[in-house]
Amino acid sequence: MFKKVLVANRGEIAVRVIRACRELGIPTVAIYSEADAESLHVRLATDAYCIGPNEPAKSYLNIPAIMSAAAVSGADAIHPGYGFLSERPDFVDICDKHNIKFIGPSGDTMRLMGDKSNARKTMIENNVPVTPGTEILGSIKECLDFANKVGYPIIIKATAGGGGKAMRVVRNAEELPELMNICQQEAENYFGNPDVYAEKFLENPRHIEVQIISDKYGNVVHVGERDCSIQRRHQKLIEEAPSFVIDEKTRKAMGEAAVRAAKAINYEGVGTCEFLLDKDGKWYFMEMNTRIQVEHCVTEMISRIDLVRQQIRVAAGEELEYTQKDIKLVGHAIECRINAENPDKNFIPCPGKIEGYAAPGGFGIRVDSHVYPGYKIPPYYDSLIGKLICWGQTRTQARRRMYQALKEYVITGIETTIPFHLEIVEDEVFKSGNFNTGYIEDYLKRTNRI
Repeated sequence: MFKKVLVANRGEIAVRVIRACRELGIPTVAIYSEADAESLHVRLATDAYCIGPNEPAKSYLNIPAIMSAAAVSGADAIHPGYGFLSERPDFVDICDKHNIKFIGPSGDTMRLMGDKSNARKTMIENNVPVTPGTEILGSIKECLDFANKVGYPIIIKATAGGGGKAMRVVRNAEELPELMNICQQEAENYFGNPDVYAEKFLENPRHIEVQIISDKYGNVVHVGERDCSIQRRHQKLIEEAPSFVIDEKTRKAMGEAAVRAAKAINYEGVGTCEFLLDKDGKWYFMEMNTRIQVEHCVTEMISRIDLVRQQIRVAAGEELEYTQKDIKLVGHAIECRINAENPDKNFIPCPGKIEGYAAPGGFGIRVDSHVYPGYKIPPYYDSLIGKLICWGQTRTQARRRMYQALKEYVITGIETTIPFHLEIVEDEVFKSGNFNTGYIEDYLKRTNRI
C-alpha cells in the first residue's frame, strides 16, 4: 500500500479522498490555493502545502508546484479527484517519470478514451452501440454531408471535451458553419485542442451511466447504472441509482458492454461508461469518464461498496475484492448537488460567507461537503458546496427521505439550490419518473423562470 497520498484537488472530493485514505491507514497531503487556506481538506490532511494564488491555472493546474509538493512531502501517489488534472494524460506521464503513482488509468488509456472520436472507434470494434457519427471533421463540407445523410439535428463536440463544454446542437444547414466554428474555438480555449466531430443528436434522451472497477490483473466488474437525466446545460443536478426506467435485460446488456469496453483497453481503476437511452428503449455509447465522478455516492449507497477505497487499492496493485456475482444492488438512492447558486437568477454563482450551517441526518442520509459555519466560498472555482444523498428501499421512500432532508438542511448567508431541489422532488413529473434530459428546461418554463 502507498506510504503517503497527495490529493491534487479541493472541496468535497478532496475531503472524501482524505477520509478514504485515513481508513486505509495512509497519511495524506493536501494542496491548496491562497483562497482555500481555511478549507476543510487542509485541516483534515496529515500535511498541507500552499501551491499558488487563487486562479486555478496558478494553483490546482500548476503541475510543477504540485510535483514539488509531492517531492517535499514524500508522497508516492497522487489522487486527482475529478476535474482539474484528473483527465490530463500529460500529468500522468509526469507522475510516471517521477516514480509517483497516479491513482487512475494510464496516460495511454486516458488518451484513447479522452479523445471522443477514438473512443467511438473502440466501442464499435467491441460491439458496443454508438450513435451515427463522424471522425474528426476536416471541413464544414464534411459536416454538412454528414448532416444531410442522417438528418438534423446533429451535435458537434470537441474530441477532447467534457463537462458540457465545447458542444453545439445544429438544427439546420444555415447555422452549421457558425456553430462549428464556435465549437472549434471553444475546444481550443477549454482543452487546447480544436478538433471536433459530429453525431446524430438524440432529442431529450435519458442519460444513463454504468460504473466499472478494474484491476491490473484483468478483473473487471460493473456496479450497476445511474440515471443522470436531471441536468441543465449538460451539467447534472440530480442523480439516481438504479435507473427507474431500465429493465433487467437492458441493465445486464449495458453492464456487459461497459465491462467489455474496459477489458478491450486494459482499463485500470474506476471509470464510467455513459450511454444515451432514446424513447424507443435503444441505447448508445456516448463517452467514457476515466476518473471518479461526482455522483459516485449513489452507487455506493445501493452497493455498499466504497469506490474510492477500491480505486486506491487497485492503484496500489491489489486485486479487486469482488467478482460480478458479489455485486448486489439494494434499494434506491438519489443525490442532489447543493450549489452556491441562485436558480431564480439564471443560476448565478453566489460566493460568500456561510453564516449558519446545519446538515441533515438520520437513517439512509449522507452528506458529502467541505463547508462549515464561517467558511468563505471563494468565487474562483466550481459552485458545488456539497452533495446530499438519500437511500430508501424504494424510489418513493428515497424521494420522501430526500424531501425531509432538504427541509432540514440549513445554509444561511448565501443563496443555494436547496429550495430549488425541494421544488423538484415534489414535482409530479419527477415523482412519476417519466422525464428526460429536457426536464429542467421544461420545469423552468412551467415555473416562469425562462
